[in-house]
Amino acid sequence: MKNFETADIVSKDLRIDHPRGKIFVRTWNGPRDTDAFREKAPMVLFHDSLGCVDLWRDFPAQLSAATGRAIIAYDRLGFGQSDARTDRPALDFVAEEAHAYFPVLREQLGLQKFIALGHSVGGGMAVHCAALFAADCEALITESAQVFPEDRTLQGIREAQQLFQDEKQVDRLKKYHGDKAAWVLDAWTGTWLDPAFASWTIAGVLPELVCPVLAIHGEFDEYGSTRHPELIGKLSGGPSQVEIMKDTYHVPHRERPEETIALISGFIASCG
Repeated sequence: MKNFETADIVSKDLRIDHPRGKIFVRTWNGPRDTDAFREKAPMVLFHDSLGCVDLWRDFPAQLSAATGRAIIAYDRLGFGQSDARTDRPALDFVAEEAHAYFPVLREQLGLQKFIALGHSVGGGMAVHCAALFAADCEALITESAQVFPEDRTLQGIREAQQLFQDEKQVDRLKKYHGDKAAWVLDAWTGTWLDPAFASWTIAGVLPELVCPVLAIHGEFDEYGSTRHPELIGKLSGGPSQVEIMKDTYHVPHRERPEETIALISGFIASCG
């Protein structure tokens, strides 16, 4: 595999049309969309509860350079540069992303074969997409994903909720989400802390996975214990690999980017 320097990676912004609004997409590719990149399935990134395309920062370009693959990231509706929402996400919003939004993305981008990579709640969305489109998903990577609302998860959200009582913290969200920041925050805390959400889980979907799975998790993740990656590895229907990163919290790709990218690129190479 030819390795490209990050400087050679080209990004492109576009918007796709969804019945509920326009969705912002950014792609990273090799110089002039080289044949080497076109021959490999792109990797689709699913962001976390407060995330967006811009918050992936340099990670997609680095991942593209390391794997020789196109990377696709998008802002879920209501986040980042996508159109706003006024309704709180339904309690089945994790599965809904795979059924109602990802198919539109695939159709308008002409995306067939793909690799799914999701961070935090985006990991659950990636699981659903990999299971629903099993014939086309070549591999799945979850990073800091939750399988169910663990006590540690809910406590971490409650602490974050208190932190965001500080307007300076809300202003940080506005930098990435603009006027949608308050909605983004409520969509996260309001949904996860809803008593009716307590029974949510992706455990029943994991056996439907047939592709190779890599579950990455930080040893000290404040939003979930290592029980989550262990369950992903144990319950996945296909071959699985679990990696617990030492001295790492909830965002391995930001805390330990080189190690995280090495794990991902090595895993993908082993998938053939």
